[in-house]
Amino acid sequence: MQSLPGFSSGKGFSLDHLAYMELALEEARRAAEAEEVPVGALLVSEEGRVLACDRNRTIERCDPTAHAEILVLRDAARILGNYRLLNTTLYVSVEPCVMCMGALVHARIRRLVYGTADPRWGGAGSICDLSADPRLNHRIEVVSGVLEEPSRALLQAFFRSRRA
Repeated sequence: MQSLPGFSSGKGFSLDHLAYMELALEEARRAAEAEEVPVGALLVSEEGRVLACDRNRTIERCDPTAHAEILVLRDAARILGNYRLLNTTLYVSVEPCVMCMGALVHARIRRLVYGTADPRWGGAGSICDLSADPRLNHRIEVVSGVLEEPSRALLQAFFRSRRA
């Protein structure tokens, strides 16, 4: 995992990171309300413009690929007219799975910022690290732990309610 210039290795996140992650968490809350796994994501241009935002919709769309990250990539590619999403940052409440990380690498996302790790499915360092795999032709900067506690709490509350 790489740090951005000017960022401490602790919890010294910029206001931009916090504001964008709060938007991702809002999408995650909407997913939970719809009884989807609470993951929200948004893609931000180099200039700071939100290109697309969405939430998990796998149940709603009856589509195993309808993860928040994939939906955001699709929308942004359509908006930009290019499947290469160069110089963009993806904010997501939970560490992306391996499928989503593969899509991020293919889209040439510059940076991934996520809230909480996913020890069962995470593809940005938890079960594998596709963001820095030397066998792939693109590397993604990763910033983790932004609004980690609320991201984790939302996810844990969702799965606790499902088990009850």
